Amino acid sequence: MDRQQERVLREVADQGIRFIRLWFTDVAGQLKSVAMDPGELEEAFTEGVGFDGSAIEGLTRVHESDMLLRPDASTFSVLPWQGNATPAARMFCDVLTPDGLQSRSDPRGTLERAVERACDMGFTVMVNPEIEFYLLSRPVTPERLVPIDDGGYFDHVARDGDNDFRRKLVLMLESMGISVQFSHHEGGPGQNEIDLRAVDAVTAADNIMTARVVIEEIALREDMVATFMPRPFIDHPGSGMHTHIFLMEGEHNAFYDPAGEHDLSLTARQFIAGMLAHAGTICAVTNQHVNSYKRLWGGGEAPSYVCWGHNNSSALIRVPQVRPSRRNTTRVEYRALDPAANPYLALAVLITAGLDGIEKQMELMPEAEDNVWALTDKERQVLGIEPLPSSLHDALRRMRTSELVADALGEEMFLYLLRDKEREWRDYREQITAKEIAQFIRMH
Repeated sequence: MDRQQERVLREVADQGIRFIRLWFTDVAGQLKSVAMDPGELEEAFTEGVGFDGSAIEGLTRVHESDMLLRPDASTFSVLPWQGNATPAARMFCDVLTPDGLQSRSDPRGTLERAVERACDMGFTVMVNPEIEFYLLSRPVTPERLVPIDDGGYFDHVARDGDNDFRRKLVLMLESMGISVQFSHHEGGPGQNEIDLRAVDAVTAADNIMTARVVIEEIALREDMVATFMPRPFIDHPGSGMHTHIFLMEGEHNAFYDPAGEHDLSLTARQFIAGMLAHAGTICAVTNQHVNSYKRLWGGGEAPSYVCWGHNNSSALIRVPQVRPSRRNTTRVEYRALDPAANPYLALAVLITAGLDGIEKQMELMPEAEDNVWALTDKERQVLGIEPLPSSLHDALRRMRTSELVADALGEEMFLYLLRDKEREWRDYREQITAKEIAQFIRMH
């Protein structure tokens, strides 16, 4: 037993923790949880906790159902909303096969493999996400989606719940060891954003999953509903999860070069080139739902075209302006992700795409200096700017041919995702909407 595990056992005893919740996700990114008695924890660290993997979407087949959960002691955190009456804590888990090997269908393990690939190249991958979400008033029905306020970007909304909501959110996350950089009202009514500080990629994905849980828990207690749906409203902005990425070589930011254009190193330019080269084929992972494409092609600042730009919010990849005193924080911002993505798989394919650009020494296309949305199709064609997939169907068609995505996910998960998302597309395509009824049937 290592020191981290021994520390957790001491903390559980000292704080009187009554329940240990073991967290992991299915392939779609749905959080799964099982509670265990603290008395079982030492054995869980050494032997794992058995469960039926065939009951979890995408993990394994029925005749290979036995799986193990191995808690990661470094992720131990007390759950602040549980209170002192029955204190509980959580740990994220890796999913193992019965012989103790990492399961190829574990999303967290998939990201860990991508991170190991970066490590073999001498890099540590750092990520900080910006999570957008809407807060809705209860009751919520398909016919009644009412934001809790009428605010806009950076508005201070008095007499409403979201200022207090964000304060509680930040305090809860920080009590769990998750550092928050900013929180503010976003552009849509009832829309909020919370930006988490940069950490290593696996921790970043864990933090995204934790933030979703905390947001939903606070909303439940405040008689609200929180949604990470990419685009819940026709007339208001969609919710994205802009994701900042940079590579570290030891203590040095590998993306920073004071002699490079916009302070970008050759490594950074090749990493961007890799992400751009594979943007279309990874889209079914970074934007996994039918609704995701209503955000991407819904106007505003949603990225629809494969290009990059310095401080250009219409580009798929933005290179943010960095203050001279903080040039070692040079990074790139991938703007397509939405908050409904499985963060483990989305980061895995993004990292793999960027590393592919470095390994193949890809040349970065010229940057887009104009509002890409305002250009004509002909102007974009001349500039070599291709569109992202316009639908989940289009994204799946492109992903199906991608060796990079198949390699990043592993064959079983790759094929499962294709089947699962093709089913989502078929279900959507069969729906008859109120707009269609109104178009063809007279209501009087």
